[in-house]
Amino acid sequence: MNANAFRHFYNYHFAENRKIWEHVASLSFEQFAQPVDYSHGAVRDQIVHLLDVEDVWFSELRGIEPSEPLPSTNIDDRDSIRAHWDKVEQNIRAYLAELQDEMLFSKPIKEPEEDKDLIVWQVLLHVANHATDHRAQLLRVLHDLGVETKSQDYIFYVYENP
Repeated sequence: MNANAFRHFYNYHFAENRKIWEHVASLSFEQFAQPVDYSHGAVRDQIVHLLDVEDVWFSELRGIEPSEPLPSTNIDDRDSIRAHWDKVEQNIRAYLAELQDEMLFSKPIKEPEEDKDLIVWQVLLHVANHATDHRAQLLRVLHDLGVETKSQDYIFYVYENP
C-alpha cells in the first residue's frame, strides 16, 4: 500500500460513515438513544465511540491532544455530534493530504506507551477496520429498528467510484 491507496480507502470510509449518518438522522430520538445490550450500547453511544476513537488515533499520529469526548446526554444532540464528526473527518483528511509513502513506515506515537511501536500503516488499517466493525453493528441495530440498510462492502464503493 502507498499513501494514495490509504487516501482512496479513507474516501470509502468517509462515504460509509455518511451513509450511516443518513440512517441515524431518520431515527426518532427514542430510537437514537434506545439502550442496546451489545458493544457500546445505543446508536448514539456507538456513533460517539466511533468518532472519539478516530479523533484519538489521528491526534496521536499528529502528536496533538484529542478533542474532549462528547458527554452523555438525555437530549437530542445529533447536530453537535454531526458537527464534531465533520471536524474529526476534516482533521483526518488534512493528515491524509500530507501523508507521504515513507511516513507509512514511521512510528510517530510517543504516548501511550503501548502504542509507541505501532507503525503508521498499522494505525491506519486499525482505524478503518474498527470503523467497519462498528458500522456493521450499527447496521444491525438500524435493521432491527426497521430501517432499510444496504451493504457497506468496499467493492461496491469501487464499482461506483472508478
